[in-house]
Amino acid sequence: MIRKQNGFTLLEIFVALAIGLVLIGGVLSVFVGMKTTTQETSSIGELQENGRFAVTILTDDLLRQNFWGDLQLSFSSDVYSEADLPPVIGDCIGGGQNNSSFPQGNLFHFRTLWAANVTAATILGGCINNAVPGSDVLQIKRVLARPILPGAIDNERYYLNAGYTQATLFPGSAAAIPFVSNNSRIWEYQHHIYYIRNDRIGTTANFVPVLMQGRLQNTATPISFNLLVEGIERVHYMFGVDTDGDDVINGYMAPADMIGDYWDNTNNTKILAVKFYVLVRSIRADPNYENNNTYQMGGTVFNAGGDNFRRLLFSSTVTLYNQGITEWQ
Repeated sequence: MIRKQNGFTLLEIFVALAIGLVLIGGVLSVFVGMKTTTQETSSIGELQENGRFAVTILTDDLLRQNFWGDLQLSFSSDVYSEADLPPVIGDCIGGGQNNSSFPQGNLFHFRTLWAANVTAATILGGCINNAVPGSDVLQIKRVLARPILPGAIDNERYYLNAGYTQATLFPGSAAAIPFVSNNSRIWEYQHHIYYIRNDRIGTTANFVPVLMQGRLQNTATPISFNLLVEGIERVHYMFGVDTDGDDVINGYMAPADMIGDYWDNTNNTKILAVKFYVLVRSIRADPNYENNNTYQMGGTVFNAGGDNFRRLLFSSTVTLYNQGITEWQ
């Protein structure tokens, strides 16, 4: 006996299709949501990683600011046992009367720490021509933390041969190490510079802000600049200053408010700490995100202005242990 087989009615087909579309739509919605969440999480993780790295680099350098190895006096030309190194052609020179890579004469205090707000692309005597206005530039001069043996001297570096009361700067290419004292040791001398510039992303027309570090070297190009961290949009510094000689911070000042005595640690003034702010921006814009936040960095405010970049603000305070003491940290 042959049974009659009935197919689906048109109504049943439409109902099945409708149910299928609802299920597919739900799956797609979950997929899109998970993808968006993953992108946001990845972007925030990248911001955190870049921000922490920038804070670590700046903190480490500031902690060792004004460190001069075995020398137990303020670092200036009056502690030299020999004549000063000549000015460097193409050097990066900051504000003040004596703020190049090496001390020049003893008429003015040699500035080993200095910062300024960037107002134009060309700064520091023209050695930098691509700085981003609105951020700060920072100079730090010191020796690196470990002494070296004469056999480890690099011709492309500068060194400080330091005793307790005298020291001599010399290039690694010198024919002989200048004698200072029987107990002197050799330390690599560095002039570090930090600033923000914009770098192009691949071959696109998009740019990403980056934190740059300049390092002194004994070559035809005296300051070598290297990219440290991508996505660093702004760095601002505030300096904790003791204005009455009691070794207590009387207030924090922006670079524009720092007068000569504060930079030079003279007339009972001393920079005892540095508070800095690092604003980190995502590398690429997210068309599904609109940033209308404002970011307070000391006395400076950054307004995102409704763009499509995510940002995180970091801050840190560094005590300058080496200011005005005779046993280095």
